[in-house]
Amino acid sequence: MQITPDRADALPDRQTSGQDHDGDGVSYFIEQMGLTSQSDGLPRIAGRIAGYFIIHGGPVSFAQLAEQLKVSRGSVSTNARMLVSIGFIEKVTVPGDRQDYYQLSKAPFLRMIDGYLQRMRHMQTIVETADSKIPEHLSDTKNRLQEMRHFYREAVLSNELLLSRLSGVPDSRN
Repeated sequence: MQITPDRADALPDRQTSGQDHDGDGVSYFIEQMGLTSQSDGLPRIAGRIAGYFIIHGGPVSFAQLAEQLKVSRGSVSTNARMLVSIGFIEKVTVPGDRQDYYQLSKAPFLRMIDGYLQRMRHMQTIVETADSKIPEHLSDTKNRLQEMRHFYREAVLSNELLLSRLSGVPDSRN
């Protein structure tokens, strides 16, 4: 859910008055998180839920979240499960209450990067395996796979370094 400088001006700022009804930017932030997520190919509600948890932390029930964001409980459920799967929020229990509650995970951004790293490493393995099985006479294909291997190798290294820096772990390559 990050905006690159060249994309920031392409995102619509949907606030009509330039000021929030709540006066402190909360509604603005939550809505802009939704719009940014949508522009990145994710469901808008997932971004709005993420924005809500960044602001409020939790715990909050599906019913409360649906009411606060003015969306259906089904939409909250679907998108909350997605945010749980990437480690952004986590399910918690409230003593004496049988409802599901969610809260912002500890270090959610680090968990997201870690999940991204796992997926990149998996893709790296797929590309390496494919490259080893494709015959040498398909040189154009081999060249494209080599480019892809290079991309994933560099992306993994860069994100490992980022994760290390953000988590306060010294870089062992120095």
